[in-house]
Amino acid sequence: PCSTFKIPLALMGFDSGVLTDATHPVWPFQPGYVDDRDAWKQDISPTTWIKESCVWYSQVLTQKLGMPVFQNYVTQFDYGNMDVSGDKGQNNGLNQSWLGSSLKITTAQQVAFLQQMLAGKWPIKPQAYAKTKQILFVEELKNGWTLYGKTGTGNVINKDGSKNPDLNHGWFVGWIEKGNQYIVFSNHLEDDKKEDVGAGRRARADAVIRLSKIIATRAAQKEEVQAGTQKASGQVVAQEESAEVREQTAQKETAEVREQTAGEQTAQKAAA
Repeated sequence: PCSTFKIPLALMGFDSGVLTDATHPVWPFQPGYVDDRDAWKQDISPTTWIKESCVWYSQVLTQKLGMPVFQNYVTQFDYGNMDVSGDKGQNNGLNQSWLGSSLKITTAQQVAFLQQMLAGKWPIKPQAYAKTKQILFVEELKNGWTLYGKTGTGNVINKDGSKNPDLNHGWFVGWIEKGNQYIVFSNHLEDDKKEDVGAGRRARADAVIRLSKIIATRAAQKEEVQAGTQKASGQVVAQEESAEVREQTAQKETAEVREQTAGEQTAQKAAA
């Protein structure tokens, strides 16, 4: 999960009342907090927590929840292997379990979790869903689609369980939506050589390219169907010819449904 775990953490925070809205609470940086990035050495709100992917804000949040509540949420969400024990013998599950430690999740499980979230399947406060969605906004895409999601980057785990400092793996998980339509995705990559650009950033860039192609394909299909319908409605023909046009239009509509379904399946497969 890495920083993609901030999605379920946001749901926990807003449902429990530890987090109140997109800009509150603001917690100050303190000596001893994880300070790998300069952007983390400042006051952080829920919005900047997600934007800057601040590790210590997550850790303060889980400490405020406490282990019993934290474990209960993870179990309720059926999140990955649900193991928040942390590093063996270290008793650090509240701070480390999702950071290359005991908590693990597959791409298919990421997708299942997000689908459940978007469907509002868990008995948590409705505003928890809405506020989490708000801080996960990424950007507006073409043709009226909106992108929501979260990146994550961590070290590749060696066979002996140690972390490889030179190799990363990266996530970008989320969904695109337009009206009542949405496509959920989970994109994960694992490096086999040292890279200059973070794995999470590359996973996001790759997912955006793939999703943009799907959006373009859907738009082209819609235009083709609309053009065919307009042409058919403008013709004045005999009864037999009209029947033929109706049959052809029905065939085009059927083809469109099949192609759109295939496109949606491709989206989930391409970004899993």
